Amino acid sequence: MKRLTTLLLLAATTVGLTACGSSSDADPATEASTVSVQDPWVKAADSGMTAAFGTFRNAADHDVTIVSATTDGVAGRVELHEMATDEDGQMVMRQKKGGIVVPAGKTHTLEPGGDHIMLMDLTRPVEPGQDVRVTVRFSDDSTMSFTAPARSFAGAEEDYEGGTDHGDMEHGDMDHGDHG
Repeated sequence: MKRLTTLLLLAATTVGLTACGSSSDADPATEASTVSVQDPWVKAADSGMTAAFGTFRNAADHDVTIVSATTDGVAGRVELHEMATDEDGQMVMRQKKGGIVVPAGKTHTLEPGGDHIMLMDLTRPVEPGQDVRVTVRFSDDSTMSFTAPARSFAGAEEDYEGGTDHGDMEHGDMDHGDHG
């Protein structure tokens, strides 16, 4: 009887610990669980910096906010960026304050010349056809990962708005030439 009681107690403890150990991504109430990404891609680049793009779809009945991102080691730093008009009326690229909001029941597209995930201090070339693993973090600390294939792209010749928040980068530091 004592052995049966011990086994039942052990089984109940195991079930309780398993339920407590589930990841936030598996919880259906997280922001990450309501968002999907379609057509993700990364601009091929030899060095320096590049960007990731795609369309985020939010199936929830409330807005969700992407607050940060990381990669699988391809970039030393990753930031959320936007294109905006500076005080001189010029379009510049800068860090997006407050994150990227994906509206309730809608999509938000990250694209060249608009909002994007900036991959800076590349640790190696990102070649056309190569897959880059990107993980985004939402305001509730849940995360979602996706694979974005690299492709050649010439266009969106943005200037970078340098400043203390972005280290030593200055206007024109992003290479937008075709690498394919």
